[in-house]
Amino acid sequence: MSSKLRFQVVGEAFGKKPIEVDEPKERPSEYFAKYVFNKQKMFKYLPAKTYAKMCEVIDNGVTLDMDTANAVAEGMKKWAMELGCTHVTHWFQPLTEGTAEKHDGFVEHDGKGGMVEEFTGKQLVQQEPDASSFPNGGIRSTFEARGYSAWDPSSPVFVIGDTLMIPTVFISYTGEALDYKAPLKKSLLAVDKAATAVAQYFYPDVTRVICNLGWEQEYFLVDEGLYAIRPDLLMTGRTLMGHDSARNQQMDDHYFGSIPERVAAFMKDLEIQALELGIPCKTRHNEVAPNQFELAPIFEETNLAVDHNMLIMSLMKRVARKHGFRCLLHEKPFAGINGSGKHNNWSLSTNTGVLLHGPGKTPLDNLRFVTFIVETLMAVHRHNGLLKASIISATNAHRLGANEAPPAIISSFLGKQLSDLLEKLESSDDDDLFNLAGKQGVKLDVPQIPELLIDNTDRNRTSPFAFTGNRFEFRAVGSQANCAASMIVLNTAVAEALTAFKTRVDVLIANGMDTLKAVLKVVREDIKTCKPIHFDGNGYSEEWKHEAACRGLDVENSAPLMLDNYLSQSSVEMFEKMHVFTRAELEARTEIKQETYTKKIQIEARIFGDMCMNHIIPVAGRYQAYLINNVYKVNQTFSKEEASAINLNNLGLIKQLSEHTNFIMEHVDKLVEARRVANRLEDERAKAIAYHDTVAPLLEEIRYHVDKLELIVDDELWPLPKYREMLFIR
Repeated sequence: MSSKLRFQVVGEAFGKKPIEVDEPKERPSEYFAKYVFNKQKMFKYLPAKTYAKMCEVIDNGVTLDMDTANAVAEGMKKWAMELGCTHVTHWFQPLTEGTAEKHDGFVEHDGKGGMVEEFTGKQLVQQEPDASSFPNGGIRSTFEARGYSAWDPSSPVFVIGDTLMIPTVFISYTGEALDYKAPLKKSLLAVDKAATAVAQYFYPDVTRVICNLGWEQEYFLVDEGLYAIRPDLLMTGRTLMGHDSARNQQMDDHYFGSIPERVAAFMKDLEIQALELGIPCKTRHNEVAPNQFELAPIFEETNLAVDHNMLIMSLMKRVARKHGFRCLLHEKPFAGINGSGKHNNWSLSTNTGVLLHGPGKTPLDNLRFVTFIVETLMAVHRHNGLLKASIISATNAHRLGANEAPPAIISSFLGKQLSDLLEKLESSDDDDLFNLAGKQGVKLDVPQIPELLIDNTDRNRTSPFAFTGNRFEFRAVGSQANCAASMIVLNTAVAEALTAFKTRVDVLIANGMDTLKAVLKVVREDIKTCKPIHFDGNGYSEEWKHEAACRGLDVENSAPLMLDNYLSQSSVEMFEKMHVFTRAELEARTEIKQETYTKKIQIEARIFGDMCMNHIIPVAGRYQAYLINNVYKVNQTFSKEEASAINLNNLGLIKQLSEHTNFIMEHVDKLVEARRVANRLEDERAKAIAYHDTVAPLLEEIRYHVDKLELIVDDELWPLPKYREMLFIR
């Protein structure tokens, strides 16, 4: 790209005007879920008997029979065609971090040489997309290319453009899950069963526990023209080179600042479309870094929340282009400033309206509150390495521990009051805190536990898993990740902890101990057991890294080695016992994650080497030739003494240019060779480790010298938009 074109594109980016957004005339509540086949639409378009059956299917998990499916398909088709739909697709979440869809028209022969619009229950319930090109981790043979997608009735069907979108699970020909939704639903079933059994110690009328999720989606916006002339952004989603802008986030003026007009127009357009698709957008604001923003909805049931997050990420990219932006969901698109996460606010509630992680108004409520808090901590303690593996990736590894992101050690922040409460429970005898004379006589001698709700839990930014009033916030999840990956692990771990808790309590009860005394005894034991995971201090400090290791927490920094946690004995036993994954499925997913890690670094290394040799080195050479020519002309024009004084700076620059370019060329060759060596390895784990240990470090070493050249080379010659040009939308 010529420097002239670069400056033209930069100038156009700064001069763009916001696009006018056609706002609906109704209030948001009136067009919310306009394109969603929810219960309201079902009531209108389905026969009464079919509607009642579907409510049972959605609310209680009753099996869907084919007669009902046919009736639903007919009503669904009528609704969709009224909205202009001509096609239908099963929308699923393969192991690619994205979504997939194959569109089929409502077209069938009418037997008379014409065609009719047809959509049957069979087409609604199941499709057979080819599974051969989706990641499978060797879980199926090459000749077993068939895969099945099956409708998930608990997640509403919706319309985008001319297509009816049906959320589905995706499984292999031999029955193993090839997606995120199938194991997520299994983990939700596991935590429902386990949590309901424990909740019934306190409230016998509880028959179901619902897992809730509220995600906070962070993202960057970059002008599309600038994005288009950065090969690294195009190919990898992040800048592989680029020196810090003199001003970035150090003034703390962007966070919650006034939203730029063009960005506000984008946000308004995005929110309208999201609300029409039933995504309950609530919050929007500037984030910490320049050009960084956040969108957050009201919490929803976890399965639906995950679907909505996958949908919103796709929607953000599409709407951004309409407004002349590119939406960057990479966890660390710009070095040296805040990265992007996706905070997962997770909680459990009952079908009777009790929030299990929220304090109550009675002593019995508070014992329940303490029980579920402690058993969640038990889950995080036992599987802290696995939880870290669930959020690690080649992209999120750049973010963890940097700037505002949580460190790559899983710990839980509880806040002073809750910490003091657990400490008091741990160190006291039963009679000191409780009068356990039956359920009516329970008395917890700790003042005002409900006050925990009133902002007494500081939102510790260094904690990856913090208690924030009535929920836990899993802050380490990456911005472009599928929320399901971490939720599967968390739900399953909590289900295991609650199951073990109930088993131990029931043994005590069977031996004659009062139920609530038994609950308290086991809770007190578990407070002591999970104490190492509880940390309210500075997670960024070097002291914490040492202390965490002494506590027995997972402090591994290598992403490929973190992934080993999926196949540890404790992980395999947990997933199999909770009926979420088989060992074969875990082995396949681990291999896919290792392979994905390798491919991400491989692509970065290839495009980085190309940029160095075809963009940076030639420009540095031209500038060096210009300086050499200038030195020659000065020597021809002035006396030796005068020329020496004049050329002092030029000669220094020439030397620096040579040093940096020589280092770059020499180490790009090393980078290529390191890739070749790693690529010869057949084992995916070994290959991923080689890319982590030998290829990735070279990228950072070479980048240092490229970024130094950016400060030296004439700005008019530099071929790439700089940070100062990309990070400030006007």
